[in-house]
Amino acid sequence: LTAFAIYQVPAVTFPRGAVIDSGNLSSNLCLNCHQGLSSIATVNAATVGLELDTVSEDLEFINIHNLVAGATLYGTEVQGAYEYADKEYAGRLAHVESFNTCTQCHNHHRQEVKVGECGACHAGVAGRDDLVNIRMDLTDYDGDGDTAEGIAGEIATIRDGLYEAIQIYASGVAGIPIVYDPGTSPYFFGDSNGNGQLEPEEATASNGYAAWTPRLLRAAYNFHYSVKDPGAFAHNAEYVLQVLHDTLEDVGGDVAGLVRP
Repeated sequence: LTAFAIYQVPAVTFPRGAVIDSGNLSSNLCLNCHQGLSSIATVNAATVGLELDTVSEDLEFINIHNLVAGATLYGTEVQGAYEYADKEYAGRLAHVESFNTCTQCHNHHRQEVKVGECGACHAGVAGRDDLVNIRMDLTDYDGDGDTAEGIAGEIATIRDGLYEAIQIYASGVAGIPIVYDPGTSPYFFGDSNGNGQLEPEEATASNGYAAWTPRLLRAAYNFHYSVKDPGAFAHNAEYVLQVLHDTLEDVGGDVAGLVRP
């Protein structure tokens, strides 16, 4: 019989240059692909020497890629998101020991979450759709008064606020309205009719948003990053909330009433 063995990945080098050994060969193999293609270093290299609020023809959108769970999981240790100076960010998520590797939480072939095992600790989790209801504390991070919603809801509200702030900034500072679609590359487009919605005729490569300032690019990068890890609320909610809060603040959004972890 033919013998098969898992591909050996002793350590993983992330886009910023951080070298991570999770201590588990299966997780290292997962991290090798689920780390993203960009990082804070990519954004810094693109914007160095440029005025924060001046449109530059040298800038284009930076895409971190899809399903970047590894970048979220390790937080500031790998800096997959753009992190703002003089702010502190969470490192690797500390979960219970028995569910602290990729394959302890996910089926290693289909990547599906082992929902039944989540439900053993998280009350009310009987199916995949229930995962978004999980939360571990009653802090009202998004300031909406609802502490019964899952932590995914806290993240979603702040992310929605960030998108609104990005659109306001793009129109008011960059001078060109912007609109986003998570499923259509290059993701950010010029909003030619200014209605805040992506129309079919706008969703073309030739209409990719081009009025980038460094500040707008950083905000768009972080917004897109948070979208491209749909399980961010489970992988490292604290880190994602910190990143979204600081991005919203930097792009001119209202953070009054929000709580930064």
